[in-house]
Amino acid sequence: MKRNTAIVIASILLPMCFVALSEQSGGGKLPLSNPSDTGTNAEKKIVAVLDRMAKSHETYLSVPVQDGRALRLLTEAMGAQNVVEIGTSTGYSGLWFCLALQKTNGHLTTFEIDHQRASLAQEHFREAGVEKMVTIIEGDAHEQVAKLKGPIDLVFIDADKSGYVDYLNKLLPLVQAGGLILAHNVDMVPDYVKAVTTRKDLETIFYTEGGGLGVTLKKRT
Repeated sequence: MKRNTAIVIASILLPMCFVALSEQSGGGKLPLSNPSDTGTNAEKKIVAVLDRMAKSHETYLSVPVQDGRALRLLTEAMGAQNVVEIGTSTGYSGLWFCLALQKTNGHLTTFEIDHQRASLAQEHFREAGVEKMVTIIEGDAHEQVAKLKGPIDLVFIDADKSGYVDYLNKLLPLVQAGGLILAHNVDMVPDYVKAVTTRKDLETIFYTEGGGLGVTLKKRT
């Protein structure tokens, strides 16, 4: 891993602190920067698809923008090469990952149980010009993750809530030391929260500006 993960964690904590200070001083929330303002043509193409998906309501069960930006920030800051996503849906969160992966020359492997959503996600990846950096695996991810090989730099779990702990247990051995496990809607998965906050080999923080994102570090021994 090319970057110290402590720096990555700090990069997510600092914006949260600034938001809290702004709210305490009566200034409201700080504005989010636009990722396409100074981006390359490739980046602007991805952002255009993200915007179109949101406007045409093609973001079924997808992350909000705040979380999408967090996914991109963490992935790019740590220089992630191998990213695994559980729960493709229509590809919205995957495109946020691709904003980072085009910079890190990385690859996204994403799992989706629903054929129609997987097909729509493939269309969105093709439209954004990132289909070569994404592999979609259809089927039950609880079974399909057995096909994966490590080391994995970053895992993102956003699928069936009752399965979060199972995904964690199956994927954690493949995550390299210093890697990250991200989980969405953590307020809905108390058993998962307990698992990642009680294990001595893990360190977890929670980013709450969007839909609730657990950010877990697999500690280096």
